[in-house]
Amino acid sequence: MLLFNPVVISVIVMCVLCLIKLNVLLSIIISAVVAGLAAGMPLYAPDADNNIIDVLINGMGGNSATALSYILLGAFAVGLAKSGLGTILSVKLSKVLSGKKFFMIFAIAIISCFSQNLVPVHIAFIPILIPPLLGLMNKLKIDRRAMACALTFGLKAPYVSLPVGFGLIFHQILVDNISQFGVKVTVSDTSSVMWIGGLSMLIGLIFCVFVLYGRNRDYKDIPVPGTEEAHGEVKMTKEAWGALAGCVVTAVVSIITQSLPYSAVAGLFIMVVTGCIKWKDIDEVMNGGIGMMGFIAFVMLVAAGYGNVLRESGAVEELVVKAAAYMQGSKAVAAFVMLLIGLLITMGIGTSFGTIPIIAAIYVPLCQQIGFSPASIILLIGVAAALGDAGSPASDSTLGPTSGLNADGQHDHIWDTCVPTFIAFDIPLIIGGVIGAVILE
Repeated sequence: MLLFNPVVISVIVMCVLCLIKLNVLLSIIISAVVAGLAAGMPLYAPDADNNIIDVLINGMGGNSATALSYILLGAFAVGLAKSGLGTILSVKLSKVLSGKKFFMIFAIAIISCFSQNLVPVHIAFIPILIPPLLGLMNKLKIDRRAMACALTFGLKAPYVSLPVGFGLIFHQILVDNISQFGVKVTVSDTSSVMWIGGLSMLIGLIFCVFVLYGRNRDYKDIPVPGTEEAHGEVKMTKEAWGALAGCVVTAVVSIITQSLPYSAVAGLFIMVVTGCIKWKDIDEVMNGGIGMMGFIAFVMLVAAGYGNVLRESGAVEELVVKAAAYMQGSKAVAAFVMLLIGLLITMGIGTSFGTIPIIAAIYVPLCQQIGFSPASIILLIGVAAALGDAGSPASDSTLGPTSGLNADGQHDHIWDTCVPTFIAFDIPLIIGGVIGAVILE
């Protein structure tokens, strides 16, 4: 029975523990142990090579580059805060956005979109841009749950729908895996279909911003270090120009190397050389970076270990194979089951990019047997993989927004980021995926 599959059990345990506000890191570790025990893996056996904790630790390296990126980007953000560039940006934007509540929310969504394709720095911009703007958000009484949805939309929708930047990687993985299992497609084929996923997310964003989280919400004006409100006219200082140069170099190196660690190190180097970060302050900046992003970095490490436990247990493949029995007959039911399985797998292993190879091997021949068109197959596998990225406590699509919005300690990761983004995006993606898969020919 599907409900007793280790993936299903552990994902449910993780969600419940997070919802009752157990620490996210502990929730993931407990869920990994539950998954391993449900799959028959030993908690500890002297001569075994698949002890649950050992498998978890061995898998943590899967997100090591991401974790290092977060620490370095945290230090970069602290350096920017100390330079005063954030305060200057906040003052300038305050003049433009004063009294324009919804305009600001959608402006942030657009800026977030650019982080995936135009300047592919992913979540690096969030701890740099968002904390200085919290004071303005408070004045406009913006519900930060709406802002979390806007940020997550920008982190997900571009790669789902457009083959540019990170989206090109996602679409190429789709093409390679679908073609490998018997349906020849191209990137132009995926881009002609996956816009349905992007449109579904846009509808979800509009609904949440205007209906669910459109009312005013009050927050305390708690100062964020390095972003104190400036009075009067602000001018660019030597330190601020150095910080701006660091931002440009970070973006350029990110585009060239496609590596966040390289780009963060380059940005920090420029900020030190230009005097934006004083030599005597380097320890303070690095400690500040660890304080800001260290927890998120460790969550990503443990999430990779959790995903490794699920893979080593064999439960993911078992879940896909058993679910196939429920997909015969109705195309709508088959599409819904496929998307639901994709949601569980992505929430479990923590990466939509890594979900595609797992489900393509079963879904492609199964879809052909049921009678889905190549366009429907692309949509089903693409949306099934993308599901779960929003709403997952261990996804960088939720951890990133929280890192910026909680800079003053007034934004809860689970209830203010994960739950709203799940409602905003996962539910519309399932609906859009099912409708699109049935009508596409």
